Amino acid sequence: MKGDKDWGISTKAVHAGEIRYNEYGSVTTPIVQTSTFIFKNIDEIKKLAVGAVERFEYGRYGHPTQIAAEHKLAFLEGAEDAVLFSSGMSAITTTLFGLLKSGDHIIITDDAYRRTLEFCKACLVKFDIECTVVKMCDYEAMEKAIKPNTRLFFSESPTNPYLNIMDLERLIGIFKDKGILVVSDSTFATPYNQKPLEYGVDIVIHSATKYLAGHNDLLSGVVLGSKKLVEPVREFLKITGGVIDPNSAYLLIRGLKTFGLRMERLNENGQIVAEGLERHPKISRVYYPGLPSHPHHDVAKAQMKGFGAVVTFEVEGDCEYVLNFLSRLKIINIGPSLGGVESLITHPATISYYDKTRKERLALGIKDGLIRLAVGVENAEDIIADIEQALA
Repeated sequence: MKGDKDWGISTKAVHAGEIRYNEYGSVTTPIVQTSTFIFKNIDEIKKLAVGAVERFEYGRYGHPTQIAAEHKLAFLEGAEDAVLFSSGMSAITTTLFGLLKSGDHIIITDDAYRRTLEFCKACLVKFDIECTVVKMCDYEAMEKAIKPNTRLFFSESPTNPYLNIMDLERLIGIFKDKGILVVSDSTFATPYNQKPLEYGVDIVIHSATKYLAGHNDLLSGVVLGSKKLVEPVREFLKITGGVIDPNSAYLLIRGLKTFGLRMERLNENGQIVAEGLERHPKISRVYYPGLPSHPHHDVAKAQMKGFGAVVTFEVEGDCEYVLNFLSRLKIINIGPSLGGVESLITHPATISYYDKTRKERLALGIKDGLIRLAVGVENAEDIIADIEQALA
């Protein structure tokens, strides 16, 4: 069963892509834990070689558990095709390598994920692919950065850690008639809250490690879009080998079945926690798209169903005070990821940007008191109380 586009998001999350009547009669899609698929006879090999049959031959080229997960994700995003990877970064790097060639130019926003920026600035240049970094949401700068050889624009929305929101209609208006591909990392939004493809974005990427899997127990990335654009990425994956393993694909399917339920709770918790923190006297500022104080609140309201579960805030005090605050938390765990059922908190200055000087960090907007909270599905009042007692 592939699914019905008219199904609700939770019905898609549970049923789309599933192998409904598999040979074992199991209600769950089986974990096909094998590296190699054997042939009954030589005729089967000949049919595969000429494209007369569709079947599996080697794990790096795909396996049944992966395909079921890909179909489910495609239905959730409203995409024609999807391809899974062993991590979100593998999805990003393989996509860029698969769609770009020597002599091309790309534009990327300045608060894209740190490792994505590093890849574009330090790795792509080795292959004679030029990269221009522009300020997030500076649409005039984006337009001015276009060159005759510009092939691709890459951004995120919302971004990390300030949760800036790209106006997708305005963005597409810049690149639509210029033959430039628009790629959006929509990890923080998820297909529950925002569907960039509906606005004209060409390719959507997710770190499926986060909200899609939802349980902090696997690594995966996914690329979604039209078959025409996804296919060259899939073919490049067969060369580079960043394929998702069967067990992780199964865990992703399992996590996705509660996707709608989790996102409903996470959106609710994110809003409650953000509003609670904004009232706290020891917190100088809160960044959350669902708050009227956020600079892109109106854009977020117009194009998002919900505002997610990442809440970034600034604590009044130096690094020592902030680290003591983190150490006093009893429910919220200290960790650099997000999107799971457990609340996680991180101090970007010491965890993500530990290799930068304070001057370099401040130039990037990473202040000493900056905290990123990935709200989980616990009771919102307990999350707020934990933060309050740690700040006391």
